[in-house]
Amino acid sequence: MTSRHRSPALPLLFARLTMASAETILRRSALMAQGLCSPTEYRRMVAEKQKAARSTAAALLRGRTSVAGLLAPWHSAAAANAKRLRRK
Repeated sequence: MTSRHRSPALPLLFARLTMASAETILRRSALMAQGLCSPTEYRRMVAEKQKAARSTAAALLRGRTSVAGLLAPWHSAAAANAKRLRRK
């Protein structure tokens, strides 16, 4: 496995996940407060968590026990959301 496919060290992954999640929550809260949060965005909030949970469950079923590996789907979703919401 090449280094570009490995998850970052656990403390770094937690820090990145925390920052991306906080940014996503802040931006979505602002959209809601302004009445600009679309039905699509509300659906996306649920669907992304379901997808990450399925990915984590599948990894567990495959025998993957690395916490960093199990958190990777959650980090990917949060980071993508933060990036996407910056453009709104």
